[in-house]
Amino acid sequence: MKRREFSALVAGASLAPAAVRAQGGPVEGTHFVKLGQPAPVSAPAGKIEVVEFFWYGCPHCNALEPALEEWTKRLAPDVMFRRVPVAFSATHESHQRLFYGLEAMGQLEALHRRVFAAVHTQRQRLDTEADQAAFVKAQGGDPARFIEMTKSFSVQTRMRQAKQLASAYRIDGVPAIGVQGRFLTSGSMAGDNLRALAVADVLIDRVRKGG
Repeated sequence: MKRREFSALVAGASLAPAAVRAQGGPVEGTHFVKLGQPAPVSAPAGKIEVVEFFWYGCPHCNALEPALEEWTKRLAPDVMFRRVPVAFSATHESHQRLFYGLEAMGQLEALHRRVFAAVHTQRQRLDTEADQAAFVKAQGGDPARFIEMTKSFSVQTRMRQAKQLASAYRIDGVPAIGVQGRFLTSGSMAGDNLRALAVADVLIDRVRKGG
Protein backbone atom coordinates (compact mmCIF):
# COMPACT_ATOMS: atom_id res chain seq x y z
CA MET A 1 0.00 0.00 0.00
CA LYS A 2 1.41 3.41 -0.99
CA ARG A 3 1.82 6.11 1.67
CA ARG A 4 -0.73 8.37 -0.04
CA GLU A 5 -3.26 5.56 -0.12
CA PHE A 6 -2.55 4.75 3.53
CA SER A 7 -3.02 8.39 4.56
CA ALA A 8 -6.36 8.49 2.78
CA LEU A 9 -7.38 5.24 4.46
CA VAL A 10 -6.53 6.55 7.93
CA ALA A 11 -8.29 9.84 7.23
CA GLY A 12 -11.35 7.93 6.12
CA ALA A 13 -11.29 5.90 9.32
CA SER A 14 -11.15 9.06 11.47
CA LEU A 15 -14.04 10.70 9.61
CA ALA A 16 -16.24 7.61 9.46
CA PRO A 17 -17.72 7.83 13.01
CA ALA A 18 -19.00 11.38 12.38
CA ALA A 19 -20.44 10.28 9.05
CA VAL A 20 -22.24 7.34 10.63
CA ARG A 21 -23.74 9.55 13.32
CA ALA A 22 -24.72 12.18 10.75
CA GLN A 23 -26.67 9.53 8.88
CA GLY A 24 -28.73 8.77 11.98
CA GLY A 25 -26.43 6.14 13.43
CA PRO A 26 -26.07 2.43 12.72
CA VAL A 27 -29.22 0.34 12.51
CA GLU A 28 -29.53 -2.86 14.51
CA GLY A 29 -30.06 -5.83 12.23
CA THR A 30 -28.46 -3.99 9.30
CA HIS A 31 -25.13 -2.48 10.40
CA PHE A 32 -24.70 -4.63 13.49
CA VAL A 33 -26.43 -7.38 15.44
CA LYS A 34 -27.14 -7.71 19.14
CA LEU A 35 -26.38 -11.20 20.38
CA GLY A 36 -29.34 -13.07 21.76
CA GLN A 37 -27.03 -14.82 24.22
CA PRO A 38 -24.10 -12.67 25.42
CA ALA A 39 -20.63 -14.01 24.66
CA PRO A 40 -17.98 -14.37 27.39
CA VAL A 41 -15.97 -11.25 28.21
CA SER A 42 -12.45 -11.39 29.61
CA ALA A 43 -12.02 -7.67 30.27
CA PRO A 44 -11.88 -6.64 33.94
CA ALA A 45 -14.67 -4.65 35.56
CA GLY A 46 -14.83 -1.11 34.26
CA LYS A 47 -13.36 -2.06 30.88
CA ILE A 48 -15.16 -2.51 27.55
CA GLU A 49 -13.84 -5.44 25.55
CA VAL A 50 -13.50 -5.10 21.78
CA VAL A 51 -12.45 -8.16 19.78
CA GLU A 52 -11.29 -8.36 16.19
CA PHE A 53 -11.86 -11.80 14.70
CA PHE A 54 -9.42 -12.36 11.85
CA TRP A 55 -7.37 -14.82 9.80
CA TYR A 56 -3.84 -14.23 8.53
CA GLY A 57 -4.82 -15.61 5.12
CA CYS A 58 -7.75 -13.20 4.70
CA PRO A 59 -6.97 -10.40 2.20
CA HIS A 60 -9.63 -8.17 3.77
CA CYS A 61 -8.03 -8.59 7.21
CA ASN A 62 -4.66 -7.72 5.70
CA ALA A 63 -6.05 -4.61 3.98
CA LEU A 64 -7.78 -3.47 7.17
CA GLU A 65 -4.73 -3.87 9.43
CA PRO A 66 -3.14 -0.39 8.93
CA ALA A 67 -6.41 1.44 9.65
CA LEU A 68 -7.21 -0.94 12.50
CA GLU A 69 -3.87 -0.22 14.16
CA GLU A 70 -4.48 3.52 13.94
CA TRP A 71 -8.02 3.05 15.28
CA THR A 72 -6.83 1.07 18.29
CA LYS A 73 -4.37 3.83 19.19
CA ARG A 74 -7.32 6.24 19.54
CA LEU A 75 -9.43 4.00 21.76
CA ALA A 76 -10.25 5.42 25.18
CA PRO A 77 -8.51 4.04 28.28
CA ASP A 78 -11.66 2.18 29.32
CA VAL A 79 -11.54 0.03 26.16
CA MET A 80 -9.56 -3.23 26.03
CA PHE A 81 -8.83 -4.39 22.48
CA ARG A 82 -7.63 -7.84 21.48
CA ARG A 83 -7.37 -9.97 18.38
CA VAL A 84 -8.80 -13.47 18.11
CA PRO A 85 -7.78 -15.70 15.17
CA VAL A 86 -10.57 -17.91 13.84
CA ALA A 87 -10.33 -21.63 13.06
CA PHE A 88 -12.89 -22.45 10.37
CA SER A 89 -10.64 -25.15 8.85
CA ALA A 90 -7.33 -26.92 9.35
CA THR A 91 -5.52 -24.08 7.56
CA HIS A 92 -7.19 -21.47 9.76
CA GLU A 93 -6.25 -23.54 12.81
CA SER A 94 -2.60 -23.66 11.76
CA HIS A 95 -2.52 -19.86 11.57
CA GLN A 96 -4.32 -19.69 14.90
CA ARG A 97 -1.53 -21.83 16.38
CA LEU A 98 1.04 -19.49 14.81
CA PHE A 99 -0.62 -16.46 16.42
CA TYR A 100 -0.73 -17.95 19.89
CA GLY A 101 2.74 -19.45 19.56
CA LEU A 102 4.16 -16.00 18.80
CA GLU A 103 2.14 -14.55 21.66
CA ALA A 104 3.52 -17.16 24.09
CA MET A 105 7.06 -16.25 22.98
CA GLY A 106 6.42 -12.55 23.54
CA GLN A 107 6.96 -11.89 19.83
CA LEU A 108 3.43 -11.20 18.65
CA GLU A 109 3.59 -7.40 18.71
CA ALA A 110 6.83 -7.41 16.75
CA LEU A 111 5.84 -10.03 14.19
CA HIS A 112 2.07 -9.73 13.70
CA ARG A 113 2.33 -7.38 10.72
CA ARG A 114 5.27 -9.39 9.35
CA VAL A 115 3.09 -12.50 9.22
CA PHE A 116 0.55 -10.64 7.10
CA ALA A 117 3.35 -9.41 4.84
CA ALA A 118 4.82 -12.90 4.52
CA VAL A 119 1.45 -14.35 3.49
CA HIS A 120 0.13 -11.58 1.24
CA THR A 121 3.27 -9.88 -0.13
CA GLN A 122 5.88 -12.62 -0.11
CA ARG A 123 3.29 -15.34 -0.88
CA GLN A 124 4.40 -17.67 1.90
CA ARG A 125 1.64 -20.05 3.02
CA LEU A 126 2.90 -20.59 6.58
CA ASP A 127 0.44 -23.48 6.91
CA THR A 128 2.81 -26.12 8.25
CA GLU A 129 4.89 -26.34 11.40
CA ALA A 130 8.06 -26.41 9.29
CA ASP A 131 7.07 -23.28 7.33
CA GLN A 132 6.19 -21.42 10.52
CA ALA A 133 9.42 -22.46 12.25
CA ALA A 134 11.39 -21.27 9.21
CA PHE A 135 9.56 -17.95 9.35
CA VAL A 136 10.37 -17.53 13.04
CA LYS A 137 14.03 -18.34 12.37
CA ALA A 138 14.13 -15.79 9.53
CA GLN A 139 12.88 -13.15 11.98
CA GLY A 140 15.69 -13.93 14.39
CA GLY A 141 13.64 -16.13 16.70
CA ASP A 142 14.22 -19.61 18.10
CA PRO A 143 12.29 -22.09 15.93
CA ALA A 144 12.66 -24.94 18.44
CA ARG A 145 11.20 -22.83 21.23
CA PHE A 146 8.41 -21.71 18.93
CA ILE A 147 7.44 -25.32 18.16
CA GLU A 148 7.61 -26.14 21.87
CA MET A 149 5.31 -23.23 22.70
CA THR A 150 2.74 -24.15 20.04
CA LYS A 151 2.39 -27.55 21.70
CA SER A 152 2.15 -26.16 25.22
CA PHE A 153 -0.93 -26.44 27.39
CA SER A 154 -1.32 -22.66 27.50
CA VAL A 155 -1.44 -22.33 23.71
CA GLN A 156 -3.85 -25.25 23.40
CA THR A 157 -6.06 -23.58 25.99
CA ARG A 158 -5.95 -20.24 24.16
CA MET A 159 -6.90 -21.93 20.90
CA ARG A 160 -9.82 -23.71 22.53
CA GLN A 161 -11.03 -20.47 24.11
CA ALA A 162 -10.74 -18.67 20.77
CA LYS A 163 -12.92 -21.28 19.08
CA GLN A 164 -15.47 -21.04 21.88
CA LEU A 165 -15.59 -17.26 21.64
CA ALA A 166 -15.98 -17.28 17.85
CA SER A 167 -18.81 -19.76 18.28
CA ALA A 168 -20.47 -17.62 20.95
CA TYR A 169 -20.33 -14.61 18.62
CA ARG A 170 -21.53 -16.83 15.74
CA ILE A 171 -18.64 -15.74 13.53
CA ASP A 172 -19.00 -16.96 9.94
CA GLY A 173 -16.63 -14.54 8.21
CA VAL A 174 -13.75 -12.18 8.90
CA PRO A 175 -12.81 -9.51 9.69
CA ALA A 176 -15.53 -8.99 12.29
CA ILE A 177 -15.64 -6.89 15.44
CA GLY A 178 -17.31 -7.91 18.69
CA VAL A 179 -18.10 -5.40 21.43
CA GLN A 180 -18.44 -6.41 25.09
CA GLY A 181 -19.89 -9.81 24.25
CA ARG A 182 -23.11 -8.11 23.20
CA PHE A 183 -22.72 -6.67 19.71
CA LEU A 184 -21.14 -7.74 16.43
CA THR A 185 -20.40 -5.77 13.29
CA SER A 186 -18.38 -6.37 10.14
CA GLY A 187 -17.61 -4.84 6.77
CA SER A 188 -20.38 -6.87 5.14
CA MET A 189 -22.92 -5.52 7.63
CA ALA A 190 -21.66 -1.95 7.91
CA GLY A 191 -20.96 -1.45 4.19
CA ASP A 192 -17.17 -1.69 4.32
CA ASN A 193 -14.48 -2.32 6.88
CA LEU A 194 -13.87 1.35 7.72
CA ARG A 195 -17.56 1.82 8.42
CA ALA A 196 -17.39 -1.25 10.64
CA LEU A 197 -14.81 0.56 12.78
CA ALA A 198 -17.14 3.55 12.93
CA VAL A 199 -20.05 1.33 13.96
CA ALA A 200 -17.84 -0.21 16.63
CA ASP A 201 -17.16 3.30 17.98
CA VAL A 202 -20.89 3.89 18.31
CA LEU A 203 -21.40 0.52 19.98
CA ILE A 204 -18.60 1.24 22.46
CA ASP A 205 -20.39 4.49 23.38
CA ARG A 206 -23.64 2.58 23.73
CA VAL A 207 -22.08 0.10 26.15
CA ARG A 208 -20.40 2.94 28.06
CA LYS A 209 -23.78 4.64 28.53
CA GLY A 210 -25.43 1.41 29.62
CA GLY A 211 -27.41 0.97 26.40
